[in-house]
Amino acid sequence: MEQTAPVAGIDAANVTTWMAEHAPSVVPPLTFELITGGLSNLTFLVVDASGHRWVLRRPPLGHVLATAHDMGREHRIIAALAPTAVPVAPVVGLCTDDAVNGAPFYVMEHVDGIVARDVAAAGQLPVDARRRAGEALVEVLAAIHEVDVDAVGLGDLGRREAYVQRQLSRWQRQWEATRDTELPVIDELHARLAAQIPEQGPATIVHGDYRLDNCILSPEGEIRAVLDWELCTLGDPLADLGLMLVYWMEAGDAIQTGLPTASTLEGFPTRSELIAGYAARSGRDVSQIGFYVALGYWKLACILQGVLVRYRAGAMGDQGGDSSRFTEQVAALGHAGMAALDGDHGALRG
Repeated sequence: MEQTAPVAGIDAANVTTWMAEHAPSVVPPLTFELITGGLSNLTFLVVDASGHRWVLRRPPLGHVLATAHDMGREHRIIAALAPTAVPVAPVVGLCTDDAVNGAPFYVMEHVDGIVARDVAAAGQLPVDARRRAGEALVEVLAAIHEVDVDAVGLGDLGRREAYVQRQLSRWQRQWEATRDTELPVIDELHARLAAQIPEQGPATIVHGDYRLDNCILSPEGEIRAVLDWELCTLGDPLADLGLMLVYWMEAGDAIQTGLPTASTLEGFPTRSELIAGYAARSGRDVSQIGFYVALGYWKLACILQGVLVRYRAGAMGDQGGDSSRFTEQVAALGHAGMAALDGDHGALRG
């Protein structure tokens, strides 16, 4: 059925013409539905008259830094990974002509499956498939870290050395620019991280936001595609593992960080099992994983503080409510990071 209402961020006529040139099987008219939006890149589901589906990605609306939402970079990464063991959605093409849709965009095939963003979505997986999903998560992460970046043409994707130092510097600037209350635990966590940075091994691809809900799963728990490559660069692979563990909640966690809880369902592996699985699959020394988990918690605290400041300033709309819960969550992330540095990354339980 032809779409009548315009969709913000989509020039339907121009995108339809572009699609006809790059996906000859397309059957107009096309409909467009925003899947994810906000301050990150916008993701649209595109459906043609025959029911064929694609996904279109473009920068958020309004003025943004070009380097922060680089469509060409995302497209390049996914296209380069297509022939590797890393599961990614097949790409259709990249449009860099702003006259077509007001900003660059790229299109990839839609991949059917389950995105376990919350308990309800994860509950679609049988118990044995949940365990398989956890196992597949570390297997695919190891596959990402095994990619020969020079062989696939990504050797110049970013600086290879001093990844953790650069992360600490970048997010500390963000923290200083947005802090509007005293939270000593965040400052102490940063100081401890800066004082005990592990020696980095050979650089690999770093996804930058690797977690369960950035993957499309089959009903059996296999990973059909890894999504959201906008933060991908080169650096220390253990940072990916650490952040993945940050997002992996367990039912008995003593520190409530407010992060997604899908992994608390029966069947999913524990953090300790994930760490052991990655070590076995990758052959890497994970004895200092507590540092990388702590780094992930600290980074998320800095990001959330930025969201909090925009919320208080009204930049995210008239949402009402009490912003103190954000401050409590920032502090909780800091305390969870301290626990991880103290060796409690496996359970975070008191």
